[in-house]
Amino acid sequence: MHPVVRTRERISGEEQTTAVLRRSAQRLLNQLPQLTDRVVTLIQQHEPSYRAPAVDADALWQEVHLSLRHNVGCLINPHELRKAARRFSWRIGVQRAEEGLPLDALLHAFRLGGGAVWQELLDTASRRDPESMRLLVHVAGDVWNFVDEHCSLAAEAYRRTEREKTWRRENRLRLMTEALLEGTARVSELIDIAAALELPERGRYAVVVTAGPGRAAVRNDPAAAPLIWHVSGGSDLGIALLGDGGAEQLARSLSPSPARAGVRTGVSPAVEGLAAVGEARRLAEKALQSCPGDGEVALLTDHLPAALIVSSPELGAVLTERVLGPLLRLEPVDRDLLLDTLTVWLDSDASAQRSAERLSCHRNTVLNRLRRYEKLTGRSLGRPQETAELSLALTARKVLGAERCGAGPQG
Repeated sequence: MHPVVRTRERISGEEQTTAVLRRSAQRLLNQLPQLTDRVVTLIQQHEPSYRAPAVDADALWQEVHLSLRHNVGCLINPHELRKAARRFSWRIGVQRAEEGLPLDALLHAFRLGGGAVWQELLDTASRRDPESMRLLVHVAGDVWNFVDEHCSLAAEAYRRTEREKTWRRENRLRLMTEALLEGTARVSELIDIAAALELPERGRYAVVVTAGPGRAAVRNDPAAAPLIWHVSGGSDLGIALLGDGGAEQLARSLSPSPARAGVRTGVSPAVEGLAAVGEARRLAEKALQSCPGDGEVALLTDHLPAALIVSSPELGAVLTERVLGPLLRLEPVDRDLLLDTLTVWLDSDASAQRSAERLSCHRNTVLNRLRRYEKLTGRSLGRPQETAELSLALTARKVLGAERCGAGPQG
């Protein structure tokens, strides 16, 4: 047979198939309410999620009815209705994600509907003419590709909405956590915040503040106590619901490790209720400022003198000058020798013998250095008040830094 003849026959066959498809689809549209009933019944029978009490049966019927109107209409006039049909499938995907219906249930419902439409097309065509049904078989692939296309559209809309929901939920939790830590949460909001964060409104809490590179290791440590973390600038803040061990046990769970070598951590004392978390945050920051060094964990109640100093650094600098001023103006070697001796002596409970052992020198050498301090400053280490002031001054110089408290001449 001549190729031109074969081409004409093929075109003629395609036209016949298209005509049968459109006629059958038109008959479905003319019986759309009955078709909608069948599809809704099919979905409810075979997809349990659509039988849940939260699914409004009337709303489901209306949705299926409109979806069939758009999609069956596309079989008749695809050029005019394709965009509207796609938009409606997208809307269904968004709505199901907002309702929390499983994605698998949504896709199953789409395929059940597609299968029902295809079966109705075949039945309608066969009732008119068995040959018409045989012609429809040639477009089966096109019809199922159409169903797959709309499944993909609904799935993409669902996943995008899920991502947006997750972002909104995480952002809401972040803002709630930030409000607690800033102390800006209103009392009327605490019930909702407690529910969202799954925390008791009247529990016992402490706040942790970490700073320094590698602080993510603290957030991600599975062995540490569970905290609700909030990343804020150069530090991370965590809210901890305390158990029987209190803030002390929390601090121990954050004990130094090689992975946290560059991280400093401050831990607040226990506070009562979510409303007090903002105050706990401020106390944790004081603890962080008084932390002895990188890799260390400072529980505020163990570092109260240092916390007092960082709370009023100006007074700390004045105290340091008053108590240590003459020493700080010595040559660096002499200055550091006397400061180290005074620090060890205080740490050794004012025992010259134990100080000498730690400094690897004779007991008399320690006593001579102590007397030199008294002579330089005119102060007496035998007076408890002046000894306490010395301890605070040494702490101030440590936590505030030599620059703020006076370093003396440089060698």
